[in-house]
Amino acid sequence: MNIEAFKSSISLESPPPDLSPYLKSLWYDAKENWDTAHSIIQDIEDRKASWIHAYLHRKEGDHSNADYWYYKAGKERPDYSLSEEWNRIVSSLINASL
Repeated sequence: MNIEAFKSSISLESPPPDLSPYLKSLWYDAKENWDTAHSIIQDIEDRKASWIHAYLHRKEGDHSNADYWYYKAGKERPDYSLSEEWNRIVSSLINASL
């Protein structure tokens, strides 16, 4: 799947069945379903999940919690928009799977 196909899938009622849990979390986030996005990612313990977890808490406005997850991801809280961060995470995940 490329980024255009992923973004197009957001218009669907449910996520494509072959999405990784990382992309599924971001799919639900794009659908404005923060709770489902968070519940998918919160129990995965790796750097990719930590980055998404950080992004979700940044979006929520809980910066201290976000900073903890950015640390776990080996990143710092960015100074660019949430939309830009979402795009960077999605691109990183899709490019890693190619």
